[in-house]
Amino acid sequence: MKEINLDRIEELVRELLIEIGEDPDREGLIETPKRVAKSLKEITASTRLEKFTEGKMFPTDASPNQQMVAVNNIPFYSMCEHHMLPFFGNVHVGYLPQDGQIIGLSKIPRLVNYAARKLNVQENITREVADVLMEITNAKGVAVVVDARHMCVEMRGVQKVNSITRTNFYLGAFNEDVQLRNEFLQSLPKVNAL
Repeated sequence: MKEINLDRIEELVRELLIEIGEDPDREGLIETPKRVAKSLKEITASTRLEKFTEGKMFPTDASPNQQMVAVNNIPFYSMCEHHMLPFFGNVHVGYLPQDGQIIGLSKIPRLVNYAARKLNVQENITREVADVLMEITNAKGVAVVVDARHMCVEMRGVQKVNSITRTNFYLGAFNEDVQLRNEFLQSLPKVNAL
């Protein structure tokens, strides 16, 4: 991954402030270019994939017919690749372990961070979490649902505050077994507002 040039970003932000009619030398904006540069570095600092795929799979005493493992309400923050405005919400992940092999629970939120911490669209986060989890666990199936609010919908354009977008992606058993998929969907918390 290319190292971010913070000095160059500061220059660009300063130029942007001038172009939108602001004075980058006024008291409230003097440090803004530096803050924005640091903020963008953090917001787009997707973790290296190897960092969480190096984790072990753990055997369980569960039978080969082990039931679904689900982790719900994993918060995430991302930036829309179309408008560079934030979108945020919760990710819900379920997987059906293969041969009693499970992944450490902390790896799933780390995977969500990896998928979200870059310029993105919600649909890609949903698919990427499912694809990578399936790849690293060799699970019988993976289900991912993402609920999010998008500032590009709320702050500009249509300006519909508190609208929630839901995306989902199913692999393996969750794609083939409607009953299993419904069991996962019924385990999700009700979404009123994020």
